[in-house]
Amino acid sequence: MRWLLPLLCLTLSFNALASATPATSSRTVDKVLVLKSERKLHLQQRGETIKSYRISLGKQPNGAKQREGDLRTPEGFYWIDWRKPSDKYQLSLHISYPNARDLAKAKEAGVPPGSMIMIHGTPLDEEYPEWFFHTLDWTEGCIAMKNDDMREVWSLVKDGTLIEIRP
Repeated sequence: MRWLLPLLCLTLSFNALASATPATSSRTVDKVLVLKSERKLHLQQRGETIKSYRISLGKQPNGAKQREGDLRTPEGFYWIDWRKPSDKYQLSLHISYPNARDLAKAKEAGVPPGSMIMIHGTPLDEEYPEWFFHTLDWTEGCIAMKNDDMREVWSLVKDGTLIEIRP
């Protein structure tokens, strides 16, 4: 019986410690930060990175998207505005590209700005395994991730979350 009180105190201490240190899944992501040059996507809360992932970009990774079909990933401030499961790319989060700046630049150049820029998973393909896609820039301007990473991001990032894409 003498061991019961110390065991109870120890159990309560561990429970208090566990609740004082919130897990990533219970933390609210208020910003997605993409650093194209590093091929990284960071989930942030109040400026602190709480989780990071390796990403793939458009086939022309240097420079900001300028027009439809240029195979570039945009740069700037956008929103995650809706989501959908994708037959081809697993899960996908839509980025609100083009913004007003992108529209003005495209109009000035007399070209369509493009659309349907997503964060999405990797195709399941018997000929090309997931690691093959994960090691190169292969999209048409989207941001791609491993499917396990995409499932995690899908669960942590809510519609309406700010996304900043930097060079």
